[in-house]
Amino acid sequence: MNDIILSFKLNESAVGHLTSAVQFGFILGTLGFAIFTIADRFSPSKVFLASALLGALFNLGILWDENTFASILVLRFSTGFFLAGIYPIGMKIAADYFDKGLGKSLGFLVGALVIGTAFPHLLKEITSLFSWKYVIYITSTLAAFGGLLMALLVPNGPKRKKGSQSNLLAFFRVFKSPPFRSAALGYFGHMWELYSFWAFVPIMLETFKLSHPDAAINTPLLSFFIIGTGSVSCVIGGYVAESFGTKRTAFILLALSAACCLVSPFMFSLESEMIFILFLLFWGMVVIADSPLLSTLVAHNASAEIKGTAITIVNSIGFSITIISILLINGIRELTDSNNIYLLLAIGPLLALFALRKNKLRIDKITVNT
Repeated sequence: MNDIILSFKLNESAVGHLTSAVQFGFILGTLGFAIFTIADRFSPSKVFLASALLGALFNLGILWDENTFASILVLRFSTGFFLAGIYPIGMKIAADYFDKGLGKSLGFLVGALVIGTAFPHLLKEITSLFSWKYVIYITSTLAAFGGLLMALLVPNGPKRKKGSQSNLLAFFRVFKSPPFRSAALGYFGHMWELYSFWAFVPIMLETFKLSHPDAAINTPLLSFFIIGTGSVSCVIGGYVAESFGTKRTAFILLALSAACCLVSPFMFSLESEMIFILFLLFWGMVVIADSPLLSTLVAHNASAEIKGTAITIVNSIGFSITIISILLINGIRELTDSNNIYLLLAIGPLLALFALRKNKLRIDKITVNT
């Protein structure tokens, strides 16, 4: 992002606007997909392909030399908009294939999301001697290739129930079910913490490095590993949930994640960078491992004919919450250099724990095949 700012001679404040534009695009995209029940009316794999190609195209648009701040803002918003046809649609496709074992399958899917989220940090490290444009070329190419793979190799799932028409009331109807509300609130609390943690991982590392000048910290590489190891925990969490139950496993992971938020201010005072890095690696694992499990609870507690819409709605609201969380933490960070600001991240998982305790969810009645 800093390279884009320099290349197009933008104001430094543009970083926040361009970052938020992607999130806002995703939120409005998911709202549009949900209101018009796109995931339930059309073939999910074809929607995925179209979204991947359009998202890659708008991402490549940043490379145009005549871009202005306004045009880049539109391009980033458009990229986020079509991401709405990838991540939640991917979960809809998984739900069309799996009932029993959905948590495990979503563990692999969200694990792939985590690798994708961390990958630009790695690209920045290994392409540091080249132009920033290589990151854009590579990510756009991979996005288009992924869309083609989905269209060619993943037909409509056997459990798919096609919606016959647009159902504008579906957006509101899904929340009438108390178990669904409980699962959704659990997901919302998880999202309050997740993207703020990911956004501030490089800042946490830089903060520790400033107070410990002798610490050997490679911020881009470590950011990749701290975020990326969450892919492993997503897969492991899916397998563990088969034995211990989806809700119970998610509850334990949320508790561990909340504990990391609460002890985080004390970790910056440690003299050992190894312990600090190991702590962030552990936090990076537990902060995301509950995501596929919470998505499983959402999917299992939504009506089959609007399952794709329900997943998309929850994603839309969840990502809206991430913007509030990120802006709040960033705003307070500008007022103080205290590391106590990360205590605010605990609000999300603590509220999620309360929500999951409130209702008995439908997944608890399902016996999972191993």
